Amino acid sequence: MTIPKNSLLKKELARSRNLCATVSNIMDSNIHLAHDPSELGELERGILSIVWGQGQITAEQVREQLGRPLKDSTIRTVLRRLEEKGYLAHSVENRTFVYRPAETRQRVAGRAVRRIVDWFCEGSVEALLVGMVDSKTLDPAGLQRLAERIAAVQKGAKSQGNEAGGGKETKR
Repeated sequence: MTIPKNSLLKKELARSRNLCATVSNIMDSNIHLAHDPSELGELERGILSIVWGQGQITAEQVREQLGRPLKDSTIRTVLRRLEEKGYLAHSVENRTFVYRPAETRQRVAGRAVRRIVDWFCEGSVEALLVGMVDSKTLDPAGLQRLAERIAAVQKGAKSQGNEAGGGKETKR
C-alpha cells in the first residue's frame, strides 16, 4: 500500500520532537552574468538606484520610495530580475525578502563606460577622456582629481610590488 506524500510528511512531523524554522536566510545571486548595464530599463535603473541609496530594502519600501503607482507583484518581479542579472542579492528575515546591492554603483558604471569605450572609441579610454574634456563633461578640476587618483593607484601598486619583492627598500 502506498501512503500519499502529504500523509507521510504529516506522520513524520508528528513523530519529530524538535521542529525548526528558518528565521533568516542569505542568498547571493545564482546567476552572475556580466550583464550590460546599458540594457537596463528605466524602472530597473530607478529601483537599483533606490537599493544603492538604502543599502538594504524590502519590496514594499521600494514601492513606497518609487512614488509611482505600481503593483507589489511588479516591484517583486523587477527585483527578482535584477537579482538574476547579478545586480542584487537578498536575505530572508521572518519570511520577508531584504534586498541589497550585489555590485557597487561604481563597478556597474565602470562596465557601462567600458561598453561605451568599446562601441564609440574603439577601445581607447584616452579617446573617451579627450572627448569628455572637449565636450566640457570633464572640467579641469575633475581632470586634476582624476590624475591624482591615477597617481595614488600607481603609487599603491608600486609599493605593493616592492613588498612582494622580498624585502626591497622603498625610497621615500
